[in-house]
Amino acid sequence: QVQLVESGGGLVQAGGSLRLSCAASGRTFSSYAMGWFRQAPGKEREFVAAISWTGGMTYYTASVKGRFTISRDNAKNTLYLQMNSLKPEDTAVYYCASSNIVRGMILTTTDEYNYWGQGTQVTVSS
Repeated sequence: QVQLVESGGGLVQAGGSLRLSCAASGRTFSSYAMGWFRQAPGKEREFVAAISWTGGMTYYTASVKGRFTISRDNAKNTLYLQMNSLKPEDTAVYYCASSNIVRGMILTTTDEYNYWGQGTQVTVSS
């Protein structure tokens, strides 16, 4: 059974930083593409960042490019999202996701992911 558990969320002032982690278990983590999504109150879940199965390719939504960095440590079965220069509009619940596509590359839509974590709240105050 695939399980994804996020951690690292919290309350931070605008301009601050947070690092989210997503611990994966239940299958070979290194074989699958991963992604981060977020959902603000009253809004749909939106794509934030994606990383290929090897970690060699990454992709970001325009609003976070240059501020966020997605990475993975396949030896530790963990996905990360380093968030710098945070803005109030980054406030949301952040979810990590894993696909069923072996050796997947960059996946950017919710339909392409099969497993989701429970989410971690990120709140950025102005």
